[in-house]
Formats: sequence, structure tokens, C-alpha cells
Amino acid sequence: MGGMVTAVELAVQDVAGVRVARAVGVDRIELCTGLALGGLTPSVALVERAVASGLGVHVLLRPRAGGFDYDADERALIVADARAAVAAGAAGVVVGGTVAGPSGWAVDEALLRAVLEVAGQVTVHRAFDVLADPERALERLAEIGVRRVLTTGGGARAVDSLAALARLQQLAGDEVEIMAGGGIGPENVARVAATGVAAVHASAKRRVAAAGGRVQAGGLVLGSADTGEYETTDEALARGIVTALRGVGQ
Repeated sequence: MGGMVTAVELAVQDVAGVRVARAVGVDRIELCTGLALGGLTPSVALVERAVASGLGVHVLLRPRAGGFDYDADERALIVADARAAVAAGAAGVVVGGTVAGPSGWAVDEALLRAVLEVAGQVTVHRAFDVLADPERALERLAEIGVRRVLTTGGGARAVDSLAALARLQQLAGDEVEIMAGGGIGPENVARVAATGVAAVHASAKRRVAAAGGRVQAGGLVLGSADTGEYETTDEALARGIVTALRGVGQ
């Protein structure tokens, strides 16, 4: 690694995740909700709570699940959420948008410019991975002023795209940080970091069984609680990622 320090970003979606991120000593968090849907914009109250923890908080701006081709109302909401996140103390925002081009999806530059006017530090999320020409897109993102790009390198997992990640970071130089994400765990994080990427991104999730039951009053069933499961951050897994990475001579 030549002495280079690879930053660790943890994606968290609740107050428990914020606590874990602080406990294991990650460099920053991507704050969202609904990770099972790929991540959605969190509430302002959650942003404030995360900022109060002292962590570097980067807020995901994604108004809905599905693709990244947004209409005018959705774009306006994204910009408004960016403004609210910064006002709540966020260090930056995470966003991505696409527009149809002649050979496939291209970067929604207008959206990114609008967000950059509101939030100085902008990360483009894995919308980057659906672009028809990622190398050209990287050039444009550098010109626009985007700080970093989250990508698998084109594969299903970052560890499956090591050569592509190394090439993207080489192309980006000092202009844009490449942050590798997708299937990052203690068993592969050092290999991914060895590509020279500026950062790695992990969610370190586990599923938790929710307590369920039926509420009754006077013999009448008033309703039932959720008996399903939910995802939250696994402290042991998150700590394992940090330890595995920082135990390779950094």
C-alpha cells in the first residue's frame, strides 16, 4: 500500500448503526434509511442525531427506490434535502442521477451541479455503475467538482473487479476519490484496498428478528405488531472490517 491510508466508510440506517460506527472507529458514515431498498434519504432528525455523535456524516439523497432517472419534482426534492442535510450539520451528501444518452445512461450533470451549489462535498453513489461510459463519466465528474465516486468497479462485488478499480483510481488521480463498495467484508477488504482506492464502503448488516404480538383490550384485537425481521449494523462485522484493513501495515 506504500503507506497510503485507505478510509473506511460505513453505511448506517439507524441510531444503532451510528453507535456502532463510532465504537469501531470508522472514518465517516453514509447515513440513509431503507438499506434493504438500496438506501433512501434519512430524516432530518436522524441526521442531527448522527452529527451529534461527532462522526463525519454524509447523507444519502435518494427519494425513492428504483432507478436514478428523476423527474423535475424529484430533482427539486433532492436539492431541498441536500440543503436540509447541510443545515443539520452534515459534512457532505451522497447522490446520483442518470439521463438517457445515445448509447445508454449518462450522468445527470444538471442535478449534480444543483446539489454542488448547496453542498460542497458530494459523493456520487452506485448510480455510477449503470453508466454506459464510466471512464468518460469520471472525467466529467472531476470537471464538475464531485469529491468521490462509490463503485464496485463494474462487477457484482468490489473484490470481483480489482483491476477495474485500480484503473479508475489511476484515471481519477488526485481529482476524484474512488471508493470501492459492494460485498466488502473482513475476508476481502485488504485485497480491495490494495488496488489503491482512496476508500472502502461497507454496510456490515445483519438481520434481527423483531418481537411481534397482538394488542388486545377488552377482548378486542386492536392491531398487531410487525412480526418480520429488520436489518441493522453488526458491530462484530464492522469491527472486523476495520481491523482487517488497518492490520495490513497502515
